[in-house]
Amino acid sequence: MQIRINHIEQIRTAARQFINEMGSARVIAFYGKMGAGKTTFIKALCEELGVRDVITSPTFAIVNEYTVSEPIGEEWDGASVYHFDFYRIKRLEEVYDMGFEDYFYSGELCLIEWPELIEELLPGDALRVHITEESDGSRTVEA
Repeated sequence: MQIRINHIEQIRTAARQFINEMGSARVIAFYGKMGAGKTTFIKALCEELGVRDVITSPTFAIVNEYTVSEPIGEEWDGASVYHFDFYRIKRLEEVYDMGFEDYFYSGELCLIEWPELIEELLPGDALRVHITEESDGSRTVEA
């Protein structure tokens, strides 16, 4: 899958396309440099899924939980979405202590920023997505 976002106004359309193409993946790891647009894209994904909560980066909380309250389809009705940001993780023990298995193996959607810091803990079937900022300011989302 490769999605190009030329302007921020296209992000919701890109998020919708991503949802349609992500298949059955429930753990999605987003890789990209600081400022590449990981949080912005995750916010658009959540909005397109039907999350109406305030969506913010969980940089200090490590994980935010959102509920799909206006689903785009039956499979998402009432679903939980877990949004992780592992940027501040210093030791894997912190991730063990938070009970990552309960999230990653719950069957609920887990959207992960900075997964490279916990790479060895990601399930084998995690969808790995790279967001790249191009020289013209556009973004490429590739899995």
